[in-house]
Amino acid sequence: MAVGNDIDDLPKNAANYTALTPLWFLERAATVHPSRASLVHGSVRYTWHQTYQRCLRFASALSRLSVGLGSTVAVIAPNVPAIYEAHFGVPMAGAVLNSVNIRLNAQTIAFLLGHSSSAVVMVDQEYFSLAEEALKIIEEKSKGNFKPPILIVIGDESCDPNVLEYALGRGAIEYEKFLETGDPEFAWKPPQDEWQSIALGYTSGTTASPKGVVLSHRGAYVMSMSGALIWGMNEGAVYLWTLPMFHCNGWCYPWSLAALCGTNICLRQVTAKAVYSAIAKYGVTHFCAAPVVLNTIVNASPEDTILPLPHVVNVMTAGAAPPQSVLFAMSQKGFRVTHTYGLSETYGPSTVCAWKPEWNSLPPETQARLNARQGVRYIGLEFLDVIDTRTKKPVPADGKTIGEIVFGGNSVMKGYLKNPKANEEAFADGWFHSGDLGVKHPDNYIEIKDRSKDIIISGGENISSLEVENLLYLHPAVLEASVVARPDERWGESPCAFITLKQGADKDEPRLAEDIMKFCRSKMPAYWVPKSVIFGPLPKTATGKIQKHILRAKAKEMGPLKRSKL
Repeated sequence: MAVGNDIDDLPKNAANYTALTPLWFLERAATVHPSRASLVHGSVRYTWHQTYQRCLRFASALSRLSVGLGSTVAVIAPNVPAIYEAHFGVPMAGAVLNSVNIRLNAQTIAFLLGHSSSAVVMVDQEYFSLAEEALKIIEEKSKGNFKPPILIVIGDESCDPNVLEYALGRGAIEYEKFLETGDPEFAWKPPQDEWQSIALGYTSGTTASPKGVVLSHRGAYVMSMSGALIWGMNEGAVYLWTLPMFHCNGWCYPWSLAALCGTNICLRQVTAKAVYSAIAKYGVTHFCAAPVVLNTIVNASPEDTILPLPHVVNVMTAGAAPPQSVLFAMSQKGFRVTHTYGLSETYGPSTVCAWKPEWNSLPPETQARLNARQGVRYIGLEFLDVIDTRTKKPVPADGKTIGEIVFGGNSVMKGYLKNPKANEEAFADGWFHSGDLGVKHPDNYIEIKDRSKDIIISGGENISSLEVENLLYLHPAVLEASVVARPDERWGESPCAFITLKQGADKDEPRLAEDIMKFCRSKMPAYWVPKSVIFGPLPKTATGKIQKHILRAKAKEMGPLKRSKL
């Protein structure tokens, strides 16, 4: 008798299968901890019951305006309750959330709003004129076919009331009034298909037009669980919003916090003082920040700090490779730093430098060096490797052979919006190609060596600008450093360092430049040593990343370095 495949012949049905979505986390938090604080913003405080009701009203109000499946809602706001609520309210209406970076200029925002066909634009009052200018640009380009989006303005008690009045006079609806038009008993529907889009985010592409990264309900569910697990987050965690929610949806933590029934502490303006006082006042247990923010925390003046910390504070960092000196200084102050790495295309961080207990007995400098690596895949990422760009085969785990870092699995985006050519390139050979170059160490932890375009080739030798920067950060006068290639008559190109000095550093720049070069000679191979050193503030993108393309152009303008003695 033939054996049938009975064991796999059990179909999905309404009782045993539902699309994965993080939206259920909110309903559960409101059921389990209705009176626990969900969000704190200045004097405003909401419970999980209230947050769920507000999100239901939000979804209902959008639905009444026929904003649902296929619509995009853009939010231009800092970390205020409304942008947190949008992470649930918008997809509960079936629509897609597009969190826009508030540091972009009107031209770029006009491009994003046009490209995403945003039906609703929600804007914090402080950024109303920016949104207005962006919409004016779209209207001028549309030559009479402009259908203005529904405009909602978010008021804030800490901002100028006149600006809010102005916005209302221009036809914007006030956010709280908009919520009043919604039903707190709204019967929201989860997506039929977990592949449905939940969010759209634009990459801060420093050169070409930004690309719209589309994320699914399934990916958001997997990543919000993964992010909590790899960080060892506890139920009821108190999370400080130093990381903007417009960065890769706050690395999926808006959804994780609902899953953990935690408390969100909003922060409009990130300063070292605000971080230290929130830790003391609210008992903050976790926050995320790019290395630039960690730099300000460790270099804060004594009057801005509250030390020693009342308890261990967990910090996750990503967005650029953190200098070892910054990691070391953070741990000296009592912060426990988890180093992660990822891209908008991988729902934010998706690799972690998983800490090993046996590292605890190593010297602090060695610990910082190990922790400066990008590490291993998240639980929700199935494939991570470093491949030879020519043969497409994995590089040996020798810590030396450079290849491209590639990803695969549930935490990779659906693709770029309306950009088939970019999708074809990004997903070639069944991987997501990061464009980042790195090595794989003998313990299988990966380490970024550079963006492919940031490698300096001097006299035929590859120099990692990142490694030179890491060593420059060890110099006591250096606050920020960025190293790029400058044309060089003898070597083709050589390293050129752009440096921002710490307060109180030696004002004699030529003497200091000489001192920095001398310091470098004691720390690195001679051909790595920057042949030119330029002091001043560094240009940054809207997401706080140093704009190397501007520095590269500057170095080029300086002309080639004449034949040096070296």
